[in-house]
Amino acid sequence: MPEQIYQPFTTFNFSNRNCFLTGQALSTEEEKIQVFPQWLMDRYKLKDQPFKLLDESMATYKDLKIPCATDVNAAFLEPLENEIAAAFATGYEAVKNLDGLKLFQWAGKLLYGIIFNEIQSGIKQQHAQGGEFNISQSLIHKFSNLHLMLQSLNLPLIFEGFKPYSIFLFKMDNNIEEFYYRDEVNTLTFSLRINDFGLVICLQDNGANRAYHKEILDKIGDEVLHPIQFEEFSGRVFYSAYLFNRLPEYHILPVGDDIYLEAMPLRGMSSKPLFDDWMGKTYGQVLESFWKNWGFLLFEIIKNPEKPMSFLFNPDGSLINGSTLELSR
Repeated sequence: MPEQIYQPFTTFNFSNRNCFLTGQALSTEEEKIQVFPQWLMDRYKLKDQPFKLLDESMATYKDLKIPCATDVNAAFLEPLENEIAAAFATGYEAVKNLDGLKLFQWAGKLLYGIIFNEIQSGIKQQHAQGGEFNISQSLIHKFSNLHLMLQSLNLPLIFEGFKPYSIFLFKMDNNIEEFYYRDEVNTLTFSLRINDFGLVICLQDNGANRAYHKEILDKIGDEVLHPIQFEEFSGRVFYSAYLFNRLPEYHILPVGDDIYLEAMPLRGMSSKPLFDDWMGKTYGQVLESFWKNWGFLLFEIIKNPEKPMSFLFNPDGSLINGSTLELSR
């Protein structure tokens, strides 16, 4: 018989008394790990930097922790962190050679850690006001599936014929001392721009966003991107993740000691496209946010709503060489 899958969303267990990954009881509520790994915080001096939670309260990066059994951390998480840390320190080529599943597990653990902290904060806030903490069923569905898949770290969990994620990796002309991180908890989308690479991951789309952006990816190829180009592409992915209108479903199939996870077809019984209609104005608002460092305003970006401003592509659709852009990095 395979080992038992831990399902914290069934009992809504987000206390500090149980390991976030396995559910095993902890010896102390101080048995925790950092959500943002120590090596990353040290490298980019993040510990005391502010981190805004969804309820608008402020924490610091070092405040974000998650309960984790010491033996689980040593056996499953530290080896992953060490491998990711080494690749990230080396740069694009090393990251490119990482197993996509490892990147998914690493990004998923980080984003789930943020979700865990958000839920804990929400529960405390509601209890203080004498109310019950409410969360939509669709979010519970997404978060519980992400947590299930994170158990591929510690259980013989096999993704049968599919990848639950879309990964986008680009070679960058970054300011290598700077750290740019962004996430969208509702769509489980994550982006990171450090060293000489930029990374975007959709954690729960079964590869749909990668297929959606295939034409653009083919044009970019292995070209080195300017940061504003990466942020433009990130904006596209964050927006398409919002437009993605399916909640992926999975079958869990225990076979011997293994646990197979089988994805149900995304189209299901619906003839509706997987993505809602792309709206130029809404996309422009996304770009305004993603291009904040460069100060472009919405009215400039969507002067032509059908063809918003782009630093990735010329009007004829050809790729702009990032090295020709006279913009700050």
